[in-house]
Amino acid sequence: MSEHRNLIEIASEGLSAQIDPLGAELHALKDPDGRDLQWNGDPAVWTGRAPILFPIVGMLVEGRYRLGDRTFHLGKHGFARHKLFEIVSVDPSSAILRLRADAQTLLSYPFHFELDLQFVLIGATLTLSATIRNRGDTPMPASFGFHPAFRWPLPFGQPRADHAIRFALAEPAAVRRMDHLGLLKPEGEPTPVVGNRLDLRDALFEADALMFDQLESRTLRYGADKGPSLRIAFPEMPYLGLWTKPGAGFIAIEPWHGLNDPEGFTGELWDKPGIFVVAPGDARRLSMVITLAA
Repeated sequence: MSEHRNLIEIASEGLSAQIDPLGAELHALKDPDGRDLQWNGDPAVWTGRAPILFPIVGMLVEGRYRLGDRTFHLGKHGFARHKLFEIVSVDPSSAILRLRADAQTLLSYPFHFELDLQFVLIGATLTLSATIRNRGDTPMPASFGFHPAFRWPLPFGQPRADHAIRFALAEPAAVRRMDHLGLLKPEGEPTPVVGNRLDLRDALFEADALMFDQLESRTLRYGADKGPSLRIAFPEMPYLGLWTKPGAGFIAIEPWHGLNDPEGFTGELWDKPGIFVVAPGDARRLSMVITLAA
């Protein structure tokens, strides 16, 4: 548990944050008055706060994948969230943490990766950047996702029922759901977004997460119509998940570059939805920007 380790603390004039080296997880995010913007990881509900998803997003069919004639096993969302990251650098308003391939990761993901998570606070904005480097000599398939959970309601006095997601653009495409095994159902369902607005209600999540795999927007705003809200940008991420446990005090807003395996998927890891390939010696950078907006 995080209380047995030293959390990294960074701050600016507009926000303060704590980072847990286990999983390079954003542990807390607060406004200048010390009000929590992020879920607290209550173990009676959900212990997560903002897990990092790597080297896959979501579930695999039977928890395994193929590379050529070899089969490997990986759990939901991969292993990065369970690994202790090295602290590369810390200053008053930023930090970099790193995870490298080791003997354990090579058993389930046979690639010599290096994953850096950078956290930078400037004013009322927190930028999270992931840099995925291929230190090996063969192409490396990968996925990555952010999974932060924010308070629902936000701590600004507005009712929970008044909170909404407002996308930058209209989002008319069907949304996707998972089956009981966590695999993508083949058919979509009509979007609950009206124009660019999704009014949040628990009934949306009785069938688990909402997944947007035909997303037009790369920015959104979360909060009530009155008072401060959170503006979230994810310029390099083509997919988005939204999730909570009905009645819980959080909404997870999850930009992804990857998806769960579809039902009946039989392809290799290269063919998994949302996979990108990092060439030997190359790197891929993905980011999420969170701004407390008036």
